[in-house]
Amino acid sequence: MEDESRIVELELRYMQQQELLQELNDVLYAQQRELDALRAEVEQLKKKLQDEPGLVDARQHEKPPHY
Repeated sequence: MEDESRIVELELRYMQQQELLQELNDVLYAQQRELDALRAEVEQLKKKLQDEPGLVDARQHEKPPHY
């Protein structure tokens, strides 16, 4: 009887660990997709800035009139 209850307990723990592992995997997958989307957006913005240098305000690099 003791061995049977230990086996049942181990099986229950195993199932809980499997569920937790699946949850962690789902979260990791979602984060990776979001990271990939953000990287693509950054690359798109970099390319846009390279293709159209006028998008950045040129006045940022000018000295104020009091200098």
